[in-house]
Amino acid sequence: MCRCSHEPLGGIRLLVRSVVALGMLVAALAASPSRAADGPIRLEVVGGLAAVSQYTKFEAPFWTHDVPQLTQGRVLAEIHPFDESGLSGREMLQLMRLGVVPFGTALLNVVSGDEPELNAVDLPMLNPDMAALRNTVKLYRAHLHQILREKYGIELLGVYAYPAQVLYCTQPFTTLKDLAGRRVRTSAVSQSELMSALGAIPIVTPFSEMVSAIKNDVVDCAITGTMSGNQIGLAEVTSYIYPMSISWGLSFFGANGAAWDQLPLDIRAELQSGIHKLELSIWDSADQETASGLACDIGSSACVGGKIFHMNLVPIKLEDEAQRELLLSKSILPRWIQRCGNDCVAAWNETLGTALGIRAPAE
Repeated sequence: MCRCSHEPLGGIRLLVRSVVALGMLVAALAASPSRAADGPIRLEVVGGLAAVSQYTKFEAPFWTHDVPQLTQGRVLAEIHPFDESGLSGREMLQLMRLGVVPFGTALLNVVSGDEPELNAVDLPMLNPDMAALRNTVKLYRAHLHQILREKYGIELLGVYAYPAQVLYCTQPFTTLKDLAGRRVRTSAVSQSELMSALGAIPIVTPFSEMVSAIKNDVVDCAITGTMSGNQIGLAEVTSYIYPMSISWGLSFFGANGAAWDQLPLDIRAELQSGIHKLELSIWDSADQETASGLACDIGSSACVGGKIFHMNLVPIKLEDEAQRELLLSKSILPRWIQRCGNDCVAAWNETLGTALGIRAPAE
């Protein structure tokens, strides 16, 4: 698949991104604690995806409304979704490390191109349901915190979950094996590896371009969240939905270490407490939206918070569950190790391998 850009458009985009990055750098400097004795601290925050409820119902209201109340007006914040900020999701780790983005949200599977170890917690086929996902994150969280702090100088403040990532297709199918030969929208390397293992053709496509990719016959299927797909109209341009949780689109919220350390201790404590509650709300919502999004997509009376469509539900067969376990142990995990290295083998086995009963072999 060609990743080349087309000039002069590619050059224009690069220039725009450079200008935006410079603007964000200025904002980062402005986001440091105010020098004025009585003035509020002003923070610039980059949030998650613009078009979904994690941002509209939780992140944006928290920073613009809750934070000033939590801090008695001592902190005022502005937040912008990363996909409408002119910033590349794949560059978020480096932008946060440099302080260009002092406070930001990054999708783990997107930034795993820079740091494959980050996505260990959300490998495709690892977490078939919300209970499994909660347990996996609990086991791995301390290690995630360590990676971000030691390698990137980022303080981990929260881990957010989107609704389950499932498969939407335009044409009928009955099992995962039927995906062979189909072009499938993926969002990250690990999802692409899964589709390749199934004989499908992965095409990495930004979230904002997914519906148009289906409409323009660029892809035949797309992997995304049940409610996310509903909200952006994906259920309107596809006809079949497969409810197995392929992955969850986890993201982390963190702060550049220097920007975080400049905040007064009591402000940090108030923010940490508020972000912890925000995280719990987002997780509960992701659990509810996984079921509600699916119900809305298939036109069930259990639909809450979405648009009613009438997609065909492709039932999960026993052979698919067996294939899920086989794909994880024989394809997904070994390929992740190839990208990540033997240090990741040790980390996996110490945090997840023993507890989950899936030991990673050395390269």
